[in-house]
Amino acid sequence: MDTRSTGLEGKITDEALDDLRSRIGSEFVTKTPPNLEETTKDAIRHWAHAIGDLDPKWTDAGYASATRFGGITAPPSIIYGIDLRSIGSRVGLPGIHSFFAGADHEFYLPIRRNDAISLKVVFTDLIEKKSRFAGRMFQQVSECTFTNQDGEVIARTWPWGMRTERTEGSSRGKYKDLELGHYTQADIDKISETYSHEHELVRGAKTRYFEDVEVGEVLGPFIRGPWTPTISINFLHAHGGMFLQSHAFWYDYIRRHPKAALPNEMGIPEGPVRGHWDSDFARKVGVRAAYDYGPERLSWLMTLCTYWCGDDGWLKKIRAEVRGFNLVGDLTTVQGRVVDTTDEGDTGTAHVEITATDQRDIVTASATAQIALPKRKKTSSNG
Repeated sequence: MDTRSTGLEGKITDEALDDLRSRIGSEFVTKTPPNLEETTKDAIRHWAHAIGDLDPKWTDAGYASATRFGGITAPPSIIYGIDLRSIGSRVGLPGIHSFFAGADHEFYLPIRRNDAISLKVVFTDLIEKKSRFAGRMFQQVSECTFTNQDGEVIARTWPWGMRTERTEGSSRGKYKDLELGHYTQADIDKISETYSHEHELVRGAKTRYFEDVEVGEVLGPFIRGPWTPTISINFLHAHGGMFLQSHAFWYDYIRRHPKAALPNEMGIPEGPVRGHWDSDFARKVGVRAAYDYGPERLSWLMTLCTYWCGDDGWLKKIRAEVRGFNLVGDLTTVQGRVVDTTDEGDTGTAHVEITATDQRDIVTASATAQIALPKRKKTSSNG
């Protein structure tokens, strides 16, 4: 009988918490290089394709040259593909599972083709939360500042992750017994037909003026999925992904961070990130099956905003929360609604609420966003 540890027995101790709290206010640095040193045309295309974003201004140089930015820019969600630390600090609490759970975002400047983006991450807070899913659980909060090669701050985010005891999570929780999605050929045909119309949602060069926006106006909807491990791998191709290292790089990492080495059924150490494609492992941390990445779903919420506002609009702020797991087989509908508008003189802001809902009618992610829109220029008359 194999008596080796599975690496899933981690408990949150008071000593580990004291050590982690002592790091509040400190910068989170790592030896792991960024996923992207430059936002090349290829990198932007890989990101747009991984999140299903059809907007031509991200990938079509000819089209992009006619926009107000004069060239290719990147979807705002690409900040999650620049550096693995974009999900915030996960220092401390060795052996304790981590789930990305959401972030506040502010976007100031476009990310342009071939920009070199640097990231500073500061661990800012640790908050204990009640949990029906796991044992002890803590919210770990950070501040991330993204700066381009000219020293300009292009974005700031305040992400948070949940640190949960794995053993308790494996024995209970509302995600343990969910029925997985299954689809007939007729279902797949309907999904394919829906996707064939998604391009109609891209506002593009047709300016959406603030004066034309009405409270109650609907954004979308569009679909994503049904989600599969193949989609996960495609996203990882653009995102990078924590613990995705091979050969000598991986073994060097686990010599320095042995708690990250979780033996698979063959005794080979793999990282905890494999729950994003390995359903057997996902069940060990209390999830019904393999599940997607939080930043992946947040990117869908941002895509809804940029589709709707068009080339002349701007996603200023978005607070997005991951409220549940998106599992293998789940089909997500992303939709929003304008709940308020603010006239700001030369421009205006639309305030929207967004949800991502699975085929069970469970809201798995939600957001509130502020989208800047241009106003029509008033013409003066003489005489």
